[in-house]
Parts: sequence; structure tokens; C-alpha cells
Amino acid sequence: PASDRLRPQRIREWVWQAVGAARHATEPLPGSLRAELRMPGTADALVASHFPSDHHQAEAARERLAFEELFLYQAALAARRGRRLESGRGPQLPPPGERVGGWLDSLPFRLTGDQARAIEEVDGDLGGPEPMQRLLMGEVGSGKTVCALYAMLRALEGGHQAALMAPTETLAEQHFRTLESLVAGESAPLALLTSATPALRRAELLTALAAGRPAIVVGTHALIEETVEFGSLAVAVVDEQHRFGVRQRTALDRKGPGSLLPHVLHMTATPI
Repeated sequence: PASDRLRPQRIREWVWQAVGAARHATEPLPGSLRAELRMPGTADALVASHFPSDHHQAEAARERLAFEELFLYQAALAARRGRRLESGRGPQLPPPGERVGGWLDSLPFRLTGDQARAIEEVDGDLGGPEPMQRLLMGEVGSGKTVCALYAMLRALEGGHQAALMAPTETLAEQHFRTLESLVAGESAPLALLTSATPALRRAELLTALAAGRPAIVVGTHALIEETVEFGSLAVAVVDEQHRFGVRQRTALDRKGPGSLLPHVLHMTATPI
């Protein structure tokens, strides 16, 4: 940006000197796509974004460059998703049965339309061979945890394990208490694993998880430590996923049962 020592006129001079290099810019969009959308080429858009002949040309150049950035980002995400799907399959869970149905009936409130739709889409993922990779976004208090717990109970009903990973101990403890209240009266084994977990309790929990005993475990980064082994992790929920690095999130994939990848549900209250 311009400043007292760097005047806009000087920046404009430098742009004039550099604009000729625009003709060497790589064109990443297929010609057929540009023709269909009536978009200028990269070189023309770069020049027009700095030196447009009118407002319409400036807007068209801006839209072209913005579209290119989003197009390439989406293509990269699609490629990464494709690599994940090629690297393994997910555990196919049976349709929801009496245990999950009874829990839904026991809730002291009715699901909202958005919650019901989210659960329906999650059901479709859990019953398929491809590992779920879904983002659940909603404001604080919108009921994301209920949808996440539904997915985790589906894992338990199928004889598997489930995990919920939060970025801080405080948040993990809050989730643990919330889940306890939501499954009150249900025979759903819950456990909390953080760096503050006593050594004896930690050893008992690690032994149970490695043996594949069905349970829902809530924790922090401790869940992805090498010493933590799951015998049959079918569903993993990641809260505030934007606060975890890519390697931390993908570390859960290595916790899946055998060669299978766990179904992953990311939760966030931050618009992505």
C-alpha cells in the first residue's frame, strides 16, 4: 500500500514497467470454460485489473482473477479428497436401530429441520463405503453436538468406537459434560482423555481402546498421540477444526480400524 514515503505515482510507474510481463502469465483455465463463461484470458485480466478502459472492464478482470483463484483452490481440494478416497475405504455401518432410535425419542426436545437434514446426510455417509469427510457449521447453541453425538452413537451401535477431539482441555471437558447429559439413562460408555488424565486411569483407558471395546472418548491432541491406539475407530469428530493443523487432523485417519479410514465430521461455528 501507498504511504507518505511511497507515493501512488511511484507504484503506478512500477506497474507500467512490469505490465508487459503479463503476456507471459500461465493460463490455467481451459479455453472451453472461458468461452462458456465469457471470461478474458489471464494476461488480459492482469492488464485490465491495473489499467482498465472503463468500469465494466475493471469488474470483468476482477471477476476473472477471483474465479481463477477459487477454481484452482477447489481443484486442489477435489484432488486431495480423491487421494483420500483412493487411499482407503470407510467402515460401512448398518442402518440406525433401536438403540439410536430410542435415544432420539428420549431427547427432551425435537430436532430442528436443519438438524434432521444434517443427520439424514450423515446417515447416508455412514452407510456408504467411502469415508465421510463432512463439515458441520452452525452458530454456538445451534445443536451441532447433538448431530455429532448421533454419528458417534451410530458407531457404538455398530460395535465400533468413536472419538471427539477438541483444541483445549476446557472445551474437551465441556463436551464431555454435555455428552453425559445427552446420553443420561443410556448405556453409552463415555471417557475423557487429556494431558490431565491420571496415569492409572489413562493406562486403563488405553488398554480398553486398544482392545476395541465400544466407547465414546472425548479428548484433546492426546487422542492422536502414538501411544493411543484404537481397536475399531469408526467415527471421529473434530471440533473447531480450523484450530488444528492439517497433519493433526489427518493423524486421525491413521487411527482407523485396520486398513479402513474413520468417518470424520468436522464442526465449526466460524464461517469457512
